[in-house]
Amino acid sequence: MSEHFDQQECRDPQTRETEIFARLADHLPNAVQYSTGLKNHLKGCDLAAVIDRQSLAGLPVLRKPELMAAQTADPPFGGFANIDQMAGNRIFLSPGPIWEPQGLGADPWLGARALFAAGFRRGDVVQSTISYHMTPGGFILDEGLRALGCTIFPAGTGNTEMQVDAASALQPVAYAGTPDYLKVILDKAQETGTDLSCIKRAFVTGGALFPSMREEYANRGVQVLQAYATADLGVIAYETQHQGELMEGMIINEDLIVEIVRPGTDDPVAEGEVGELVVTNFSTAYPLVRFGTGDLSAILPGQSPCGRTNTRIRGWMGRADQRTKVKGMFVDPKQIAVIVKRIDALSGARLVVERDGDRDAMRLQVTGKNVDVEQVAASLRDVTKLGGAVEVVDTLPNDGKVIADERDYDA
Repeated sequence: MSEHFDQQECRDPQTRETEIFARLADHLPNAVQYSTGLKNHLKGCDLAAVIDRQSLAGLPVLRKPELMAAQTADPPFGGFANIDQMAGNRIFLSPGPIWEPQGLGADPWLGARALFAAGFRRGDVVQSTISYHMTPGGFILDEGLRALGCTIFPAGTGNTEMQVDAASALQPVAYAGTPDYLKVILDKAQETGTDLSCIKRAFVTGGALFPSMREEYANRGVQVLQAYATADLGVIAYETQHQGELMEGMIINEDLIVEIVRPGTDDPVAEGEVGELVVTNFSTAYPLVRFGTGDLSAILPGQSPCGRTNTRIRGWMGRADQRTKVKGMFVDPKQIAVIVKRIDALSGARLVVERDGDRDAMRLQVTGKNVDVEQVAASLRDVTKLGGAVEVVDTLPNDGKVIADERDYDA
């Protein structure tokens, strides 16, 4: 059985570089023709001069606050989508809020290649548990699985007892979803005496896969590989294996150009230096050029022993800004500000993100007089779509943090 999705993965690196920038030279003129937002963003730039990474670095980085501002001024997409390609397609709304269109064709978020690397194959029955509601997460996995030829049970999130019953009936060989929810399902199955040893593989994204969690899954007979994906771009990079061993880092997906820049600037950093991950795609429906993800990562030197020759990154290493992913969904500092404005009794707030066992947890620290904790908790859930505890404190640290991520990613 082949270890590779196709020969694109094994190209000579210089051949890949030459081919992808030749493709970019054709893509950019068409992208700005059908995307007025991108055209305005790149106004004054000589697109014909973009022939390699050095010249690409001369274009400005587009960051989410700018995209959100453009969408607010010109809803829903701020001129960054090709409206002619929306017919018969889906539109999503992610926290921020940010609107995202679905691209054309099979597997528009480039998920199949990553799923193949995780051991998923045609005919596999897969239980997919990322939300299909509003955000594109469920469909990112769903479209990739369908393109690969898998049979999908689109379970979505929650209803754990029904998830266990469904898995018992369907006997899926694989799970797709967030890293921690698989444990919830397996624990519930163990509690109810349900045998789910059918699940041998898992593909996870939307949260951190801690080493202790991966080890626990391995002890339960489940091999877990993860991918780094965003709602805007799809699967950016993914883990691989070779001869049954997990390889270091994540391979950058084909059909994307990835750069690492110094946070807050447009300038690429040296190989190995941690910075913000910036991506250029080739989508005709939603062309993004030098799009700043707000996530931190770094380039790993050398090539993977798995035979894939594309660049490797160290994976997700935190946020370049304070926008933070919790249980697979982003929470933005602006959302915390909305809560403070809603409730007159509050004078300040700071969201602490931490771990509760193997799951993400939120604790909203607030200052003020006569604070109604239940009212604040209800507002937190309404604004972020996530539940969390509320803690009234005398003062908040004077460090400028609205969201403090205190999760230990080495545990």
